[in-house]
Amino acid sequence: MKPTVFIHTNHKQKIGALVAAYALKRNTNHADQFDVKILDTADYPFLKHQEGKSYLRDGVKRVWLYEDLQSFTPLRFIPPEYMGYEGRAVVIDPDIFAVADIWDLLNRDMQGKAIICRARSGPKGLIDRCLASSVMLLDCSKLKHWQCQTQFHELFEDRRDYSKWVCLKMEDPDSIGFFENEWNDFDKFTPQTKLLHNTRRLTQPWKTGLPTDWRPAERFRLFPPLGWLMRARRHFFGEYGLLGNYRAHPDPNQERLFFGLLKECLEQGIITNKQLDEEIASSHVRTDAYQVLDKTESLLPAPLTIPL
Repeated sequence: MKPTVFIHTNHKQKIGALVAAYALKRNTNHADQFDVKILDTADYPFLKHQEGKSYLRDGVKRVWLYEDLQSFTPLRFIPPEYMGYEGRAVVIDPDIFAVADIWDLLNRDMQGKAIICRARSGPKGLIDRCLASSVMLLDCSKLKHWQCQTQFHELFEDRRDYSKWVCLKMEDPDSIGFFENEWNDFDKFTPQTKLLHNTRRLTQPWKTGLPTDWRPAERFRLFPPLGWLMRARRHFFGEYGLLGNYRAHPDPNQERLFFGLLKECLEQGIITNKQLDEEIASSHVRTDAYQVLDKTESLLPAPLTIPL
């Protein structure tokens, strides 16, 4: 099997995943040497079967919502199984867009490590020592202990904490190496960026103006009372109560990048106008998407840059 880049997604982030898949092939000189596979939660019914059940997340009981914006995250751990526990894979979130050649990462010397990634930024990284599993280079032969469905069910049996799982705290530290932050650049777009990650959900460029449909953290070690307030908000006003709407991204170049890629997807028939219309009607894409597309300049050829 060829080295494969896996993009895990759900129905709410399907447009992002399609654009991400296109960017990977657009910005490489080795398109025939690797595959791209979209992992859709709709194809993994075990995720929906736990709807409404409580699981452990950062020491706090939460209710599993298949309709949540990020219900796809457990699928980060399925690529080794899909690959038959052989070969190389990269797994990325559906809000990550290649602006450099992903082959350079797929072909990287892993120095015997099973996983190559980066640390989270902010308190999650500095205090909690959380690693960012949103982009991982995997040696699948060294990850035979990854059994996604079984381990997902352990969340509901209090045998596994979601946060420890996705932060890779349950892995042998000696099996993990690190790549440059530019391979998972958190809302930062510079000439050094290789994979741009619109990780701050509140400002994802294709969601601007829509009602918030993701759940914030409920544990803050630097200021615990904030966690108490967030739990009270959820109790009295519902999962998304008082969370407001998505905001515009503070960096207009990141909005222009996404819509420049989306424009090319529409021109090439990778995404149809009918698909986009359906996503807008379902409140998965901002209502003014066509107006933004109309004013978006065409992108320059790869390597990808933004016309200023």
